[in-house]
Amino acid sequence: MSLISLQLQPLTAKHIPQVLALDQLCFGGLWSKDGYLREMESPNSTLLILPAPHDQNKLIGLGCLWSIVEEAHITIMAVHPDLQRRGLGQLILLGLLRDAWRRGLERATLEVRASNHGAIALYEKFGFQVAGRRKGYYQATGEDALIMWRKGLDHPEFASQLQTWETAVGDRLQSHFLR
Repeated sequence: MSLISLQLQPLTAKHIPQVLALDQLCFGGLWSKDGYLREMESPNSTLLILPAPHDQNKLIGLGCLWSIVEEAHITIMAVHPDLQRRGLGQLILLGLLRDAWRRGLERATLEVRASNHGAIALYEKFGFQVAGRRKGYYQATGEDALIMWRKGLDHPEFASQLQTWETAVGDRLQSHFLR
């Protein structure tokens, strides 16, 4: 048995149609083509995609962060609904946190729907803590967003924490994606 190759990579223009399809499926069309193109061009953005292992033209995951002063603001995390709860979100979040660490950022933040218990558990697994609430943040539903923070990205032990997570994520993916 071998592990299916799952490789995060930067978004390129050739994947824009696939990223728009994934965005529509996961968020109902949160960002436009122009929005993604702007993010690709910005030196302060990291936009990672996760192509399907046997079809590089189909995307199964997406993540984005903005580097703002000493902070990584995670703006998007998406996994194809048919493939959730298999470790792919962990892989994407790990990739974003690794990028934040490489950039020398000190902390990471994000907003998440208060009802999205799976995502909240994922973020907590990576050391995020609830720091506040944005009332009525999601306009379509009026739902609140939880503000979550992860400090200490600039501490020396964070590099070894990344390595520990990488091993755990690899083990999780192997258990779900062996063929």
